[in-house]
Amino acid sequence: MALRRWMLASIVAVFVAVAVGGITRLTESGLSITEWKPVSGALPPSGDAAWALELEKFRQIPQASATHAGITMAQFKWIYWWEWFHRNVARTVGLVFAIPWLMFMVQRRIPRSLQLRLTALPLLTLGQGALGWYMVKSGLVERISVSAYRLTAHLGLALGILAVAVWTYSELRERSAEERSEPVRTSRQWRLALVSTATLLGVTVLSGGFVAGLRGGKIFNEFPLMGGQVVPPGYATLTPWWSNAFENPAAAQFHHRLLALTVTAFVLTLAWRARQAALPQAVRRAVMAFGAVITVQLVVGITTLLLAVPVPLGVLHQFTGVLALTAALIATQRAQV
Repeated sequence: MALRRWMLASIVAVFVAVAVGGITRLTESGLSITEWKPVSGALPPSGDAAWALELEKFRQIPQASATHAGITMAQFKWIYWWEWFHRNVARTVGLVFAIPWLMFMVQRRIPRSLQLRLTALPLLTLGQGALGWYMVKSGLVERISVSAYRLTAHLGLALGILAVAVWTYSELRERSAEERSEPVRTSRQWRLALVSTATLLGVTVLSGGFVAGLRGGKIFNEFPLMGGQVVPPGYATLTPWWSNAFENPAAAQFHHRLLALTVTAFVLTLAWRARQAALPQAVRRAVMAFGAVITVQLVVGITTLLLAVPVPLGVLHQFTGVLALTAALIATQRAQV
């Protein structure tokens, strides 16, 4: 089905954008382009004079004299190309959502029940671009990095776009004859358990946004304790108390760990119980796949932490986190049938 292929292409596009965004963040490349030019910015600088101007603009922001002190032209080009590539991937994602949507709407191939939802996708992608620039702006004047709040909001909107695409893709799948004839239906308890677990996983992934924004993965590179304690030193040093969760790197990492361990325990419990539970085969397979992905995610997360977030593992951790959320959404959607 054409709509399903479109959703699959959209899911792949979001995955690529998230992975490239992770590389851009981990290589400290995100502030290398100090202007937002949605159309003309698709072209890179041409000639030595243009490159010199871009470097001069970059040297005016606080990060240039801190994180990138003494940067050379060759080093600047390296980080510039990553951010340029990130922005063009984002533009491509927008086209992947917008062009098929326009074509399907003109051809009246989108069912009425899906029109509002699928119309939201290109609009949300446009909003994601604006939110990305709003995030970048936070690191251009007084800060040497972007706001953790805005970074997490940028990640959250990407996950929201992905959720709509994944849910729709799962809804549009063609059910096999075996599934259509299967009398077993998912119980209300299982549906509630999967919705709750998927929601908790979403919160966990977003908490990782604050860890990333605060550079929280660079401290307490040990497991399972933090600084030799269960609750890390410096956990509640900020006032008001609630700001620690969003502005204190130690607290952000502690919360992310706690949430990750909790959601992993929930998912593995569901996977264990699904083996013998009265569930449709499609739901059982989806829950088991969810359990496998969350296990990989936990192992990758702990390894990434112990090694102080090397770029390849940091990107892999972000990628598998999004993959786990995708598995959660598919399992939850299939349980609704």
